[in-house]
Amino acid sequence: MGLLPDRKLEMSSVVANCAMNRERTLTGSNGYGRELGMDLLTELRGRTAGSTGPVRWLDLCCGSGRALTEAAKQLSTLGLADRVEIVGVDLVDYFAAAPHPAVQLVTASVTAWTPPAGHRFDVITCVHGLHYVGDKLSVLSRVPSWLTADGIFAANLDTAGIRRADGNAMGRPLTAALRRAGFTYDTRNRRITYRSGGNPVNLPFTYLGADDTAGPNYTGQPTVNSHYTPTESPSLDEAAGKGQGEESVVVPDHQHVTSAEQAARSDVEWHECNAATQRLPHP
Repeated sequence: MGLLPDRKLEMSSVVANCAMNRERTLTGSNGYGRELGMDLLTELRGRTAGSTGPVRWLDLCCGSGRALTEAAKQLSTLGLADRVEIVGVDLVDYFAAAPHPAVQLVTASVTAWTPPAGHRFDVITCVHGLHYVGDKLSVLSRVPSWLTADGIFAANLDTAGIRRADGNAMGRPLTAALRRAGFTYDTRNRRITYRSGGNPVNLPFTYLGADDTAGPNYTGQPTVNSHYTPTESPSLDEAAGKGQGEESVVVPDHQHVTSAEQAARSDVEWHECNAATQRLPHP
């Protein structure tokens, strides 16, 4: 298995595909609302009521930008066009022919793009875009620093697409690290969310490269697997469950375990993964 760096990955036909599911709408059976489980128009309207400045929405891997333009038009009919700023970022310059004036569309890789200095966003979304990103965890680690203090990030994430050096799924060490960093992961719907931004978060994994031959994931579309090696073991306090209580957590196989059991399992899997990494040549 040959792993690609992001620069080469972004030239792959799996990733740089202008015809791939890019006409997603704001609502409906193929809409942002259904995929993210949130009504974006209501979210943006509600935030304008309590804000003196502009409400900003950033959409990563925005496709043609159709959903963004729909939102801007509906906000215009409500007299809110000048209260909301919408930014869409996508790797492929294949945007809608006539975007709304309130919408800015940017051609860039989401692993390299950063907001203008001083810009924070009230809402950040990524609808099925992370499936095609190489360093997925780098994006997730940076997004919280782009949010306002009460901002929200929502995206689709298939944790099966985040793999160890030996090709096996990262599993519980990943979901435990995401939870420790403040993310909420919905295993049933494969959605990840983060609330209340301000600073980047630390996800203790080193990116090795991506595999664009992974084949279809749960969406039925060919996607990209991202490969990592852990950079640290869970602490002894975490393995013992100290300071965490015995709250129940949801894990990918839908079993209920205590936080102490979860942390102990993560510790064992980390050592297994690290041993496997040492035996394999790095790409």
